[in-house]
Amino acid sequence: MNDTTARLRSVRWSVLDRALTRRGQRPEEALRATVRFARQVEDFGFHRFWVAEHHGVPGVAGSAPTVLAAAVAAATDRIRVGTGGVMLPNHRPLVVAEQFGVLASLFPGRVDMGLGRSVGFTAAVRDALGAGKEAADGFGDQLTELLGYFEGGGPVDALPAAGLRVPAYVLAVGSGGEIAAAHGLPLVMAHLSDEDRMMTAIDRYRANFVPSAQGERPYLILAVNVAVAGTPERAGLLQLPEAWATTWSRTRGVFPPLEPAEEILAREMTERERRYVEEARAGQLHGDEELIAERLARLIDRTGADEILVTLGAHDHAGRLDSTRRLARLAGLGAPGARGEPGGTVQPGGPDDARPEPPAAARAVAPATA
Repeated sequence: MNDTTARLRSVRWSVLDRALTRRGQRPEEALRATVRFARQVEDFGFHRFWVAEHHGVPGVAGSAPTVLAAAVAAATDRIRVGTGGVMLPNHRPLVVAEQFGVLASLFPGRVDMGLGRSVGFTAAVRDALGAGKEAADGFGDQLTELLGYFEGGGPVDALPAAGLRVPAYVLAVGSGGEIAAAHGLPLVMAHLSDEDRMMTAIDRYRANFVPSAQGERPYLILAVNVAVAGTPERAGLLQLPEAWATTWSRTRGVFPPLEPAEEILAREMTERERRYVEEARAGQLHGDEELIAERLARLIDRTGADEILVTLGAHDHAGRLDSTRRLARLAGLGAPGARGEPGGTVQPGGPDDARPEPPAAARAVAPATA
């Protein structure tokens, strides 16, 4: 085993899916595709599968992450399931505790509680949610209240959350890193094009980390937008639709459904649009397997990440699945033969065999074939 392979196999590997829609695709189709993708990700041997929260965004179907996480958990057998994350300023901590308490009760040992401090992207969404921009400033207090419900110390009993251990994770948005450190929680940091700035935030988190009941040492999950294909050019095309949708949101104020990469390449972009596309792609990684293995190994070495959370918002479903399969191979993840048999990664946190078999109706949400 060479040094690159050893680096890649020294960390956990997980997947984040934001339930992006494709042009002409209904939201319900995108949600079912997310559930189906989760089953495929589980078969590849990844450690966890997270979903996200976005409100009033035409290009994103995932507006209710705990509900979507329940569908994913019911359709899978072993993989850990969670949120990346629930935006706490949009919710009452009691309700969030109760929701995760229900999830953890139904799927013991498999549920993660990823939390963020972002509020709605537009004024209309913030008004509808009843959470203005200033709500993000209360994230630390909300987090303290939320964790207290699991410890049985809240003003009311948050059943069935009270007494349960649901691992919490904090997204590094704004002051998220400092808050994660103060609460002794794992940090989820997005890979930035400015790696020096990223490392400053990571180093500050580690230096200020206070051991807690949730963790004795800092734990870093590095979220990376990465695409792998037979050639670097093909891999780059997989990431272009999301970069263009991000550009569209910056110039028109709305994140649209993904378009085919070939149509985007044929567009006559303005200089401003080209600049925004380049900025959107600056923090992304793409290449063939050899190149990506080297770049990810270097990134793991520099950051000391404990886990890599990969994400890819491709228009091409088959291309995204192939990229995920290639990443699993690079990471040395074992693909299980039949559903229910052990995969290539250890799933800590509770005996999965204590979980009741998901009902047939829940499994019908997502067919096994792509």
